[in-house]
Amino acid sequence: MHRVVVTGWGVVSPIGNDAATYWDGLIHSRSGLGEPTLAPAAELNQKVVAEVKGFDPRAAFTDRELAFMDRVAQLGVVAAREAINQSGLTFVDGLAERTATIIGTAVGGQTTQDENYVKLYREGARRLPPFAIPRLMVNAACSQISMHCGLKGPAFTVASACASSTHAVGLAFQMVRGGAIDCAVTGGAEASIAFGPLKVWEAMRIMAPDACRPFSKDRKGMVLGEGAALVVLETLDRARARGATILGEILGFGMSADAADITNPDVTGMSRAIKAALDDARLDPADVQYVNAHGTGTAANDATETLAVKAVFGAHAQKLAISSTKSMVGHSLGASGALELVATLMGMREGIAPPTIAWLGPDPACDLDCVPNEARKMPITAALSNSFAFGGLNAVLAFRASGP
Repeated sequence: MHRVVVTGWGVVSPIGNDAATYWDGLIHSRSGLGEPTLAPAAELNQKVVAEVKGFDPRAAFTDRELAFMDRVAQLGVVAAREAINQSGLTFVDGLAERTATIIGTAVGGQTTQDENYVKLYREGARRLPPFAIPRLMVNAACSQISMHCGLKGPAFTVASACASSTHAVGLAFQMVRGGAIDCAVTGGAEASIAFGPLKVWEAMRIMAPDACRPFSKDRKGMVLGEGAALVVLETLDRARARGATILGEILGFGMSADAADITNPDVTGMSRAIKAALDDARLDPADVQYVNAHGTGTAANDATETLAVKAVFGAHAQKLAISSTKSMVGHSLGASGALELVATLMGMREGIAPPTIAWLGPDPACDLDCVPNEARKMPITAALSNSFAFGGLNAVLAFRASGP
């Protein structure tokens, strides 16, 4: 069994189109929420989303490449390139064949699907673009990342709704730890801010009208976001041998299924996944200082997650710093876990817990320390990142700061 470390990360987010800008936005409580520009705001009831801003695909890809790429794949490839560049890896001497590409995506190329439905049903088109399927298929981001980065090992997509990228990273971690592969480029990408998807989310009646306020009184729901975050995983021995900068270590991974309700979260399922991650990491609950919560801002999720944390951590729950970075970048569905694990690793490395912004005051049902409104300097040697998805699919990662 190998120790598994992170040696690169890349981010495209509503508060920054590279990892450094993303981190700066997190620690300065910057909100990435605003009125939609990728969908016709006048035809939407939902007036607040978290879009990636200032992203120019033509600066990153040729016209021929873009013909085959939905926005979700564009974001994913850009984040992967940044992560690989930071890692310093070159995929020569057989390493390409020993490197996996494992990507979490909940819904795939929604922009392409939406555009083609407009052509078909509104404009009456008799023929659609020939590359629609390669653009919208749920594995498109994974395939494009493997092709653009020359990664020839195992490659596949994990689709488990809002837990997709946490599941993807967890599986990559297990494969590197067990020796099935030497390295992995893993994480998640999502780009579903389009008219059709937004109308479907409106129908669920769980969308916030103004801001995402996880764990706060008067919270009114989630805000749909988009983005991508990728990390490079490799064995500690390999990273040390080549003199790589070690950004953090993954210690454990826990999964569970609620087997209860398709949309309502279950405290037992959540707590089993948290405990499984701690057990896999061989961490005592008292070893953990910080949890990046799933924290969607909905009434049911935040209250249930609070109960799950209490169930696992007991009295130590009151000593934990628990924040939801969705308050700044929205809920990017399948990419959310990857964005959050990068935030967690960054916080451990810098000794800063990112805040939960837009917090209006305590809710008795969420009576934990949610790092309200401002980032907090604090030592973080061990941390968790939670992802709890529709369908009762739960995934939790456990981390340790880079050390001996």
